[in-house]
Amino acid sequence: MPDGRQRCDIGRVKATTSFRRAAVAWAAGGEGGASAAEAARARAADAGVRRVVLVEGDSDLVALEALAERRGRSLDTEGVSILPLGGAMSIGRFLALCGPAGLDVPVAGLCDAGEAHHFRRVLERTGSGPQHTRADLERLGFFVCDADLEDELIRSLRAEAVVDILGEQGDLRSFRTFQKQPAQRERGLPQQLRRFMGTRSGRKALYARAFVEHLDLDRVPRPLDGLLAHV
Repeated sequence: MPDGRQRCDIGRVKATTSFRRAAVAWAAGGEGGASAAEAARARAADAGVRRVVLVEGDSDLVALEALAERRGRSLDTEGVSILPLGGAMSIGRFLALCGPAGLDVPVAGLCDAGEAHHFRRVLERTGSGPQHTRADLERLGFFVCDADLEDELIRSLRAEAVVDILGEQGDLRSFRTFQKQPAQRERGLPQQLRRFMGTRSGRKALYARAFVEHLDLDRVPRPLDGLLAHV
C-alpha cells in the first residue's frame, strides 16, 4: 500500500494530467470558451502548477519526462507541467492561458528549427522583446532542435546504436523493409531512421523514451538538456 508521500505524488500526477487535458481542450478552440479556460485554471491550481513547458508534440513531452527521471527529478511533483501544442501554430493560445493574462506562471518551451520563426514572432507580440537569435530565445527558456528532436537524439546516440534499439523494440524487420523503398535508397542511415520514426502513429513517442533511456548522460542533446536545466 502506498505511504502518505506516495499517495501525494500519485495525486499530483493525476491533477497535472487533468490540467494538461483541460489546457489542450481549451487551446484547441472547441466548445466552452471562457468556461473551458476557467476549468483549466482551476485544474492548474489543483495540480500546484508553478511553471509550464510548451512542446510541439507528445514525443517531446515523453523525452523531457524520461530525461527528468534519469536526472532524478519528478516534474509533476515540482509543479512543472508540460503541455503539447499539437503543432507550433497553437503557441499563441497557450501563451494566452499560461502567461501574464492567464495563469501568470513562467513559460518555457521546445520547438523544431522549422518552427522557430513562428515561436519568435509570437513571443515578440506578447511583449518579450526582439528575439533575433537562438541565444535570445534560450534566455527566455525556449530551445530549438536542429532539425527536430528525433534528429537530435539519433545524432547523440549515433545511427548504429539506434538500429540496435530498433531490434530491441522488434522493429528491425520493418525498418529493413522501409530502407528498400525507392525513396529511401539514396538517403543515409540517419535520414532513413528519422523518416522511419514518422511512419506509424505513436512511434515517435515510443522511441523518444527508448532513446533517452539509452543515452549517455554526457551526450544529451543540448536543447533537451538546456530546457530541463532551465526549469
